Amino acid sequence: MDEIVSKPRRAAPDGRIADNIVYFARALRKAGMRVGPAAVKDAIEAVLAAGIGTRDDFYWTLHAVLVTRHEDHAVFDEAFRLFWKSRELVEKMLAMFSPQAVDRREKEKPRTAESRVADAMFEGHEKNRPPQEVPEVEVDARLTASAREILRGKDFSQMTAKELAEAKRAIADLRLPFDRVRTRRWRADPRGSRSDPRAMLRSGLRTGGELILPKFRSVREVHPPLVALTDISGSMSQYTRIFLHFLHALTEKRRQVHSFVFGTRLTNLTRQMRHRDPDEALADCAVAVQDWSGGTRIGHTLYEFNRLWSRRVLGQGAIVLLITDGLERDDIELLEREMERLHKSCRRLIWLNPLLRFDGFEARARGVRAMLPNVDEFRAVHTLNALEDLCASLAAHGSRAADPRRYLDLGNRAAA
Repeated sequence: MDEIVSKPRRAAPDGRIADNIVYFARALRKAGMRVGPAAVKDAIEAVLAAGIGTRDDFYWTLHAVLVTRHEDHAVFDEAFRLFWKSRELVEKMLAMFSPQAVDRREKEKPRTAESRVADAMFEGHEKNRPPQEVPEVEVDARLTASAREILRGKDFSQMTAKELAEAKRAIADLRLPFDRVRTRRWRADPRGSRSDPRAMLRSGLRTGGELILPKFRSVREVHPPLVALTDISGSMSQYTRIFLHFLHALTEKRRQVHSFVFGTRLTNLTRQMRHRDPDEALADCAVAVQDWSGGTRIGHTLYEFNRLWSRRVLGQGAIVLLITDGLERDDIELLEREMERLHKSCRRLIWLNPLLRFDGFEARARGVRAMLPNVDEFRAVHTLNALEDLCASLAAHGSRAADPRRYLDLGNRAAA
């Protein structure tokens, strides 16, 4: 792209701005965004109509046309930074075509969606690179980690588009929890422990009372309702989308799964999550949600849920899954009060926090310290292994490693 100057100007007729936008849209498509030919044409017309002013003006012109889903903002932002004459792009290209050059820069933690965008943009260079003869080396791989194990332990926000697709397939194949609770109702059971006189009389009436066979019954066991309250604020959007795939798998294979998302307001997505196709379900969710990747008001959202939905969905020993980072900026007293009310309304309250991906996590934030005393389990949610541990926890009693008092005691010692 030609150098962006401060004064707006029209694109030159013989320039390559249209070709660059086409190549940029192709990279976005490979990175997982839904960018079709019509959107590319609209982007070119929008740039020609608005002109090229500052870099920010050009950024938001393309963003307004090409980004149609809230969760695609991070991918677009990273792709724009790499594609449009970024210094890091030049350095990566030099490192790619100069294998003998040693990169002595200190490695930083990859940004969100950086892996997906880099793979999409450098795919053509990898295909055009001539094949190299690699000598055969025998390696003893008995003590090494397989690719599947690496994928299961990798952070969702750092996965490539291909790895995310594999993660979604792995979530669909997860062994779901076999958690059942006893109810006060009975069901016919030939091996039941109690006799069923009504069933005996009904069967005897068919023969006119000449033959009355013994009938038995047992207590009915059902899956308890599962209620998910998912944070969709800007810091949580990368984890929320993959967790919604997990909720979709649960909704397909068990009854009474209620899905709610919240940012600055509460939205019920239970009906949208009943679609058979997960991509169609998440597309409907994106249309229904108005505050995706925005701010968050945890206390106000819990107040709204307790007031409008608690009595409807938290019966029969319901389990609540609360996924949020706990970084509350509003009234902490309201958050603590509503968390206590939510904890008393359900059988188990499991808090899933992606901040647990950090080894040195401590409960120092005011919102985290206000929520932890009213939580039964405190778990991570950033990897496939974490989701498997969650399924195992739902089928059994909570483990000591997920005891929230461990983190609360660490936070108290750190504060002291």
